[in-house]
Amino acid sequence: MGKPCSLLFPTFFLFFLLVPMVLTFHHRETYHTNKYEGSSELVNLVYHMGPVLASPINLYLIWYGQWNPYHQAIIRDFLQSLPSASSSYPSVSDWWRTVRLYTDQTGANITGNFLLSSEYHDTGYSHGKYLTRLMIQSVIQSAVWSHQNALPLDPHNGLYLVLTSPDVGVEDFCRAVCGFHYFTFPAIVGVTVPYAWVGHSGTQCPGMCAYPFAWPKFFGGGRDKNKGEVMNPPNGDVGTDGMVSVIAHELAEMASNPLVNAWYAGDDPTAPTEIADLCMGVYGSGGGGGYVGKVSIDSRGRAYNLYGVKGRRFLVQWVWDTSKNRCFGPNAIN
Repeated sequence: MGKPCSLLFPTFFLFFLLVPMVLTFHHRETYHTNKYEGSSELVNLVYHMGPVLASPINLYLIWYGQWNPYHQAIIRDFLQSLPSASSSYPSVSDWWRTVRLYTDQTGANITGNFLLSSEYHDTGYSHGKYLTRLMIQSVIQSAVWSHQNALPLDPHNGLYLVLTSPDVGVEDFCRAVCGFHYFTFPAIVGVTVPYAWVGHSGTQCPGMCAYPFAWPKFFGGGRDKNKGEVMNPPNGDVGTDGMVSVIAHELAEMASNPLVNAWYAGDDPTAPTEIADLCMGVYGSGGGGGYVGKVSIDSRGRAYNLYGVKGRRFLVQWVWDTSKNRCFGPNAIN
């Protein structure tokens, strides 16, 4: 691997490079039915010369609100599965290998060195129970400047993930987004680092953000053989298991497009289509058009496509494989 580009551009360079998009946050769109698993020459995924996350990643986790410890354990085990090579095939780390295919201008691949470094618990709702998108950065700022159990401010290898509990509302959550990623502003946090937010949709909008464990209300919200089956979540909780796939989606896009100037399709950098956007709703071979594709079902009827640490199983959407020019996951059967 070559030497990766630094994520710490001078502030004036970031200003001129990204001024058209500083007020725009990329988001994970809610459920669509027009995605496909097959290859397509119509997808114009382009590298725009920005950095990817080629250096080892230190992930800093911020739990905002009151969390069920079991739900936290599911998410924590997923994150710890990313670098693990000991899980059965197909594993979460096998899924991450597709993300690792993406390189920067030096030829350096996205890293496989992924460490869950430390966690911060904001159980007191420091910024209230409703957050605007910009307030997510203030939540990070509070976590790194707190006098008690503060997270380190890691400008070289840090990646910050803010997870909001089921009782926290976030701007556009459930209406237009399930999660988003962007980069912090030095004026708020002190440095420029990539971050993401994902919300727990279990009580607010499982049909929008926990697909395929719940169906959107405009599709009837239940089982319909013409529209597909509502699947049982692999770890028993619709909101948390759905959240895992959104987290995977955002991590893949942060790694390949951390400053919104690397890998994406489309002509508008303020609304890029990224490597996970291209595969929304696709979890297995044949997926697309409202069908998740071929996935495994365990003896209890729970759906999964990846193995993780501690015997965990997860159902995670595929991402775009730049070498195959199609959506792909390690559970593919062709």
